[in-house]
Amino acid sequence: MKITTYIPTAQLTPFIKDYKIIESQYDTTNQVVPNASFALAFRLSGQISYINNDRFVDLPNIALSGLRKSVRFIHYKKNSGTLIVSFSEQGLSAFFRQPLYDLFEQTVPLDHYIPPATLALVEERLAEMSNNQLRIACMEEFLISILINRTPDLLVTEAIHKIHSTRGNIRIKELAAALCISQDAFEKRFRKITGASPKQFSQIIKMNAIVHQPNPASLLDLVFENGYYDQPHFNRDFKLFTGQTPTDFFKSPSFW
Repeated sequence: MKITTYIPTAQLTPFIKDYKIIESQYDTTNQVVPNASFALAFRLSGQISYINNDRFVDLPNIALSGLRKSVRFIHYKKNSGTLIVSFSEQGLSAFFRQPLYDLFEQTVPLDHYIPPATLALVEERLAEMSNNQLRIACMEEFLISILINRTPDLLVTEAIHKIHSTRGNIRIKELAAALCISQDAFEKRFRKITGASPKQFSQIIKMNAIVHQPNPASLLDLVFENGYYDQPHFNRDFKLFTGQTPTDFFKSPSFW
C-alpha cells in the first residue's frame, strides 16, 4: 500500500490538515484509530469497504466520516485508490451550516449535504486527471467553492487548546468555568462545531496521546496518569479505541 500526503494551500490551511492519496496494489486492511478530525473520502478506483462484525460493507463513492470513539478497519481490494481530506478540528464547520454532532460514529454519503449533480461533476473531473497533483488541485477548487465561513469560533479554539495541553485529562465543568461560559451553553456550542461533546473529544485526545507513546515503561502508570481508577476499565477503553489489548498493541502497533 502506498500513502502519499499533500499539504493544503494557504487559503485552505486553517480548515484542512492534509490530503492523502492511498493506493493499494493488493487486497489489504488498514487499522484506523480514532482522531479528532472529520474525514472526506473520494474513491478513485477499485472497491473499498469497512469491516463490521466480520461483514464487508461497501463505502459510498464519496463518504463523510464523523469523529469516532472506536477503531475502524478499512479494506482495500486490489488496485483500489482513494483521496482522503482530513479536516482541522474546527475545519468542517467552515463548509457546512448544519450541526455536525449527528455524524458522531457515522459515515454518510456526501450527497446528504451537497447536491448530487455537483458531486457528479467533481467525480468526473477527478477521473479525468492524469496525476495526483492535478487531483489535489481539483479537490481544492471544489473545497474553495463550498467554503462559507472563514472565521473560527475563538472560544472553541481556546477550549481545544486547553484539551490538548492537558492531553485530554480535564474536567469539562472546570473547562467551561475557565472560559466564562455555562457548561450547558459550552457543550452545545462545542458539539455543533467539532462534531463531538467536550467529553467525547477529550477522550479521543487522551487515547491518541496514549497510543502514540513509544513503548511505555509501565501500563499501570498509564492507567493512573490518565485518570483511570482500575486497569480493567482502561483495558476496555483501549481495546475499543485500537481493537487490541494494551499489551498486544504496544508489542506491534499497526495503525494510521
